[in-house]
Amino acid sequence: MCVLCLHGPTALADEAGALQRCRAIGDAQARLACYDALPLRAPVSAVPAPSAAPATAATRAAVTAPAAAATAAPAPVPAPAAQRFGQESRDEPQALVSRIPGVFEGWGPRSRITLANGQVWQVIDGSEGVYLLQNPQVTVRRGVLGGFVLEIEGANRAPRVRRVD
Repeated sequence: MCVLCLHGPTALADEAGALQRCRAIGDAQARLACYDALPLRAPVSAVPAPSAAPATAATRAAVTAPAAAATAAPAPVPAPAAQRFGQESRDEPQALVSRIPGVFEGWGPRSRITLANGQVWQVIDGSEGVYLLQNPQVTVRRGVLGGFVLEIEGANRAPRVRRVD
């Protein structure tokens, strides 16, 4: 039930007068205290502007409908993706460990490296490395800005890579 609807335009006029009195106070602290002392009413969007015309049934319905809708409708539940935005994802692995089958002779710009698990990674940073390694273990880690880094056991450099297949 809308309290303002029961009191009609006089309640709105009293509230408007109280707001005008607070607005007229020059001292910021005193003005804030005046606003804080005002009793809370219906949301501002539900209060129509005071007018000389008497309130009709349609006006009362328009005032009570938004107030009833605001109290009856539950707050929307944020989507799980929105809740996780900006946080570290604990569901996704942060690194992948595998091997490069056979003899690994190194990499060059745009080289494709096939891992034992079937994944194919391409070098994207233009780096080069010459190594002679047999079945080296590799770790693919998340790098800066969403990229990936391929750390190769026995190599002192790690190229930036992206997954191709």
